[in-house]
Amino acid sequence: MSSEIMSLITFVESYLAWLSSMSGELATLSLLIAFVVLSAVELNCPSRKLPLKQLRRSYQTNIGLFIFNSLIVSLLSATPLLMLADHYSDRGLLSYISDPACKALLSFLLLDLLLYFWHRASHSFDSLWMFHKVHHNDPYLNVSTAFRLHIVELLIITVLKAAYIILLGVDTTMVLTNETLLTLFIMFHHTNISFRGEKRLAHVIISPYLHRAHHSTERAEHDNNYGAVFSIWDRLFGTLTEREPLEIGIKNSSPQSILGLVKFGFSPATPAPTPVPAYELDLNLKSMIAEAAYYKAEKRAFTPGNELRDWLEAKREIIRMVYGDKYIGQQSNASDCSSIPGPFTLC
Repeated sequence: MSSEIMSLITFVESYLAWLSSMSGELATLSLLIAFVVLSAVELNCPSRKLPLKQLRRSYQTNIGLFIFNSLIVSLLSATPLLMLADHYSDRGLLSYISDPACKALLSFLLLDLLLYFWHRASHSFDSLWMFHKVHHNDPYLNVSTAFRLHIVELLIITVLKAAYIILLGVDTTMVLTNETLLTLFIMFHHTNISFRGEKRLAHVIISPYLHRAHHSTERAEHDNNYGAVFSIWDRLFGTLTEREPLEIGIKNSSPQSILGLVKFGFSPATPAPTPVPAYELDLNLKSMIAEAAYYKAEKRAFTPGNELRDWLEAKREIIRMVYGDKYIGQQSNASDCSSIPGPFTLC
């Protein structure tokens, strides 16, 4: 494990040194090439067979949403993060570190940690999940899903990165380097591929199979694996899961068009449940109690004389399951044996 981490650190340091010499145009070109290569790999060697028509639509929607978001951000400021970096590069906490490689590596690690906590918060608070669910509603996970972000979420992330740049004093070279490297990793772990040694690689970084679990329709699975680059954060904070999800996306139908996704981000995080009529609830409770009482009688081979006891025990268990223990306690303490919601009493 330690040797893998040291190898990765060496790789990152050399890669950061190479990226630091890149211009913005070269960085964009490298990302475009990486996108094309990853797309070609997942089309030819997919981890999951996806319907070509739906996959094409996913690409079109995700790229269209990326263009829409880019236009909005450009209207606010062409290069907001680079402008901040140019202004605050010599004023932050990183100014106390003299070694350029160490400074660059630390800035990247802290950015990844910031995005881990942001991602985790997006799953913990409904007000944030409302926008983040747009990213999760792609049922055909692929490299283009990396760019499926709601504009509000993108703006919040930009503000967080701006605060990070000001606090640390990250210079323009490091900002360009970090954004390029971060985007490469995010495209990689969204790619619909599997490869030999992937699980070993996942000891250090978020690999595609780890991120597929994060895009599961099941909340117990998708509320894990929050890391953008390094999986060490998930291991450290106990949010790592290693499983292959049965389904990708979010439950219930949701829009797949660009405009539909923008509107979808402003919809409530979860639809309000439809209230069940009282008479229907009472009928369901009676059916559940009758079935439970039958199984109790079956266990004692239908020996006569226990029918009332079976019914009362079944009723108590079903009511506790439906309404909770507090109603049972209320009934035990009530002198008049008043009923719980519905026509059932425990006396």
